[in-house]
Amino acid sequence: MQKKTVEQVEKSVEQNMEKARGAMDNYFSFLQNIWGRNDLTEKMKTYTEKNISASTEYIHKLSQAKSFPEVFQIQTEFMQTQMNRFAEQARSLGAAYNKAATDATKPFRIST
Repeated sequence: MQKKTVEQVEKSVEQNMEKARGAMDNYFSFLQNIWGRNDLTEKMKTYTEKNISASTEYIHKLSQAKSFPEVFQIQTEFMQTQMNRFAEQARSLGAAYNKAATDATKPFRIST
């Protein structure tokens, strides 16, 4: 089996990330057709884009690592950063979801 160079691996990863971005754009276009363009769908799309970019950056850094301790450090930093991002994204998306749900039910509320 042929051994791939770092450049070939990085090119392959970038091509796959571009495919992921294309699939993401199609998915969010679909969601916006169903739910309309609102804060929730915009935040979901923005966070997905940021997560894909963070993964691409992580893979690039990992490909440059020269030793196992360096790999371990890169992995640890990435996981810590992502866990913090995911916690913030969950809070933000929860608030946006609640607002979208409230706005969607307004036409059905009965005034007293």
